[in-house]
Amino acid sequence: MYGMRAQDNAPATHFRSDRMCRVNGELYFSTRENTLEGPFENAEKAEREIQAYIARMQGLSARR
Repeated sequence: MYGMRAQDNAPATHFRSDRMCRVNGELYFSTRENTLEGPFENAEKAEREIQAYIARMQGLSARR
């Protein structure tokens, strides 16, 4: 998939992957910043937190 993020100089290939994983039976999601967020009780709560995380990160980059 070719795409361009705001901080990219030129289009590049970006591979999407499932960001949710289980660690010792608990549900987490990974970020581009190399952090694991969680644990979450179920996939629906994790998905809501993923969307909230994205919104926070976009808000931070908009303030720069």
